[in-house]
Amino acid sequence: MERIFLFDTTLRDGQQTQGVQFSLDDKHRVAHALDLMGIDYIEGGWPGANPTDSEFFEKSPKLGKSIFTAFGMTKKSGRSVENDSVLAPVANAGTQAVCLVGKTNDYHVKKVLGVSNEENLINIRDSISYLVKLGKEAIFDAEHFFDGYKSNPRYALKCLLNAMKSGARWIVLCDTNGGTLPTEIFDIVRQVIKSGIPGNKIGIHAHNDTENAVSNSLAAIDAGARQIQGTINGLGERCGNANLVSIIPSLLLKPYYSERFDVGISKGSLNDITKLSRLLDDILNRVPNKSSPYVGAAAFTHKAGLHASAIIKDPKTYEHINPEHVGNVRVVPMSNQAGRSNLISQLSEAGIRIEKTDLRLESILHEIKEKEDNGYAYDVAGASFEIFAREKLGLMPEFFSLNRYKVTMEKRFNSIGRFSIISEAVVSLNLGSEEKVSVSESLDENGQDQGPVHALSAALRKDLGPYQSHIEDIKLVDFKVRIMNGGTEAVTRVLIDSEDNQGQRWSTVGVSANIIDASCAALLDSINWKLLKEKVRPKK
Repeated sequence: MERIFLFDTTLRDGQQTQGVQFSLDDKHRVAHALDLMGIDYIEGGWPGANPTDSEFFEKSPKLGKSIFTAFGMTKKSGRSVENDSVLAPVANAGTQAVCLVGKTNDYHVKKVLGVSNEENLINIRDSISYLVKLGKEAIFDAEHFFDGYKSNPRYALKCLLNAMKSGARWIVLCDTNGGTLPTEIFDIVRQVIKSGIPGNKIGIHAHNDTENAVSNSLAAIDAGARQIQGTINGLGERCGNANLVSIIPSLLLKPYYSERFDVGISKGSLNDITKLSRLLDDILNRVPNKSSPYVGAAAFTHKAGLHASAIIKDPKTYEHINPEHVGNVRVVPMSNQAGRSNLISQLSEAGIRIEKTDLRLESILHEIKEKEDNGYAYDVAGASFEIFAREKLGLMPEFFSLNRYKVTMEKRFNSIGRFSIISEAVVSLNLGSEEKVSVSESLDENGQDQGPVHALSAALRKDLGPYQSHIEDIKLVDFKVRIMNGGTEAVTRVLIDSEDNQGQRWSTVGVSANIIDASCAALLDSINWKLLKEKVRPKK
């Protein structure tokens, strides 16, 4: 089988994403996760470009399989390779491989570099030769190659051949502006191979400005390229880079590729790709994209009743792969489009067995559809659905009950004479025959105001008596508000995502004309679900 090599640039090109900045610890965590996955090359960043990148290469990660790679650019005109201040830190970074970006579009050579075409060729030649002389594996990123090829194919190819003859292991064709389409990628890669550069030396670096980065990468492979550059979750400048989280499963699980190519990643490692995707989102404090192929929470979610009925009979009816192969799970949610099959499946997932002939099913279905018509969203709030269903079936234990609550907000001068907003929540709960009253403010551990819902959440979880140890690790990780209709009769829907120290994540929903009341309902469901999963016995 032919080998396809995977080159990850999350820590370099991915860091060019707006709003993304990796710390040193972040870089180490990502690098180790990529190494465990089995990625061939990990581009750590640009030594000398910023303090974090420089420190990362000074304290480089200890990798098993992956080749740690430094990134830089070809030398400037008028300087020797030994005296180029930009090239020196890259060449001396201590990595086995170095990836240098260089111009292959004559328009950029003239407008951006301000040098002659010949000078640019010399810079490419001397830079690559220098790395090879140092014993480095030299990788040449041909910037703006596809645009350059379309305007001046002779010169663009001359740049590539120059890099190869100078000793470059890889010639990477970059669709830097992301405007090239798959058919063009295929045709041009074929032409590059015909020019004398073998496919096992050619890589593809695609950007996603036309939503074709993954397709372009696969088109390049189809044409004969054997290296793919990309990022985890498609991070990257502007619209991002080719998403390796989508590419890797396609190469491993689709027979068209899996029967012809070895990508260096085992099926066992592929099981961790959802975990890898979520790890990056966690590091960046981002909510995972539910619609992401293969790894998204909705990737194997079957909402329509017709789909659910077929899935129960045979998952292949509506799934192109088994979700377990990528570490994901199948979800058959409840919604206003659901039927008996959805309901039975969801109840089964919650450990509730019920006969298809049970008359209560129709009643539950009818009420769910009524509640969703009033604003509830059980398809994305599975924990609230389980609580509702258990209540209807008489299977929900009562751990505690809400007696009353009050939330106030005050804007006042603080100790340093500045206006500040502080919310306070007072909650009264009944635990059997005992009443518990708790008071909490909206300030976090740093003294920053986090709003009235934070105060209410803290008060609800402040003192639950015998249940306290079971709920102390609950963290509110996402909070969404939607106004369901306008005017004086507006209804507010609140969705809350909670998480515990075991990595367990669950979603709850509340609906009310009052945003605080809707939040309270969702928070109560969150606590009750956690106690349910902890198999806590209710206090009598």
